[in-house]
Amino acid sequence: MSVEDGGVPGLGRPSKARWTLMLLLSTAMYGAHAPLLALCHVDGRVPFRPSSAVLLTELTKLLLCAFSLLVGWQAWPREGPPWRQAAPFALPALLYGANNNLVIYLQRYMDPSTYQVLSNLKIGSTALFYCLCLRRRLSARQGLALLLLMAAGACYAAGGLQDPGNTLPGSPPAAKAGPMPLHITPLGLLLLVVYCLISGLSSVYTELLMKRQRLPLALQNLFLYTFGVLLNLGLHAGGGPGPGLLEGFSGWAALVVLSQALNGLLMSAVMKHGSSITRLFVVSCSLVVNAVLSAALLRLQLPAAFFLATLLIGLAVHLYYGSR
Repeated sequence: MSVEDGGVPGLGRPSKARWTLMLLLSTAMYGAHAPLLALCHVDGRVPFRPSSAVLLTELTKLLLCAFSLLVGWQAWPREGPPWRQAAPFALPALLYGANNNLVIYLQRYMDPSTYQVLSNLKIGSTALFYCLCLRRRLSARQGLALLLLMAAGACYAAGGLQDPGNTLPGSPPAAKAGPMPLHITPLGLLLLVVYCLISGLSSVYTELLMKRQRLPLALQNLFLYTFGVLLNLGLHAGGGPGPGLLEGFSGWAALVVLSQALNGLLMSAVMKHGSSITRLFVVSCSLVVNAVLSAALLRLQLPAAFFLATLLIGLAVHLYYGSR
């Protein structure tokens, strides 16, 4: 039994062609998220509330799952939906919600570059929980591959994408402003460790839950996203005064919501038929897509660190999935 099928008899993956297409689409959507979000900016800032985008994304995923069940794309359980199996999905919804908000608070205690570099520790925490909770063992070669993924993410974050306009003579004073100095507080470091642990636990727990239950994926997602909508609705309502739910939304913002919703559904299929480790590789490979789109759409310059990170990611993929 391979690592990728989770060791559960009868839980095979989709056909190779569909599986490859699904991973490529998910990688592209992950990589496109930041550039699309940048295209939403008005006067250098996002014109809508971040909680609105998260809530609408969860709601879109919920509606797509319900539609899938209603039209029969996935079979409804003959004996009716076992609602008692919905309760366990409250925990991953709570964990995901906590991490989405923790990311915002982390920015108060460290600079963005430090966050981007150190957040790669969630690769290690995911691998740790993967071994502990699913009782899987990673070979030395696979462990080295994950270390290379962490190094690639840190290298990419540390190098950063450069705006060539900042180096031109006569640039506006704002463009010449120096970058935020590197810093991190003890509380920030503690919160970052909590963030990485929650990230790894939520990913592995969701995988375990989806593989243990003999339910259609759309129904499992329906349970998960119902809790997600309720949680994010509460967070949005309790966020204080601000723009309305749809205020400030544009076509680019709608595309961000739709792409993130579709990507969430694709990643749930990866968790069901693949593994949390596969998800790590998808997220890491999306860095390449992110950089290329940022260079094409936002005219940012690719630093040398990008090419080193790409090389490390390719080597990691070969070590983990290549012939042994």
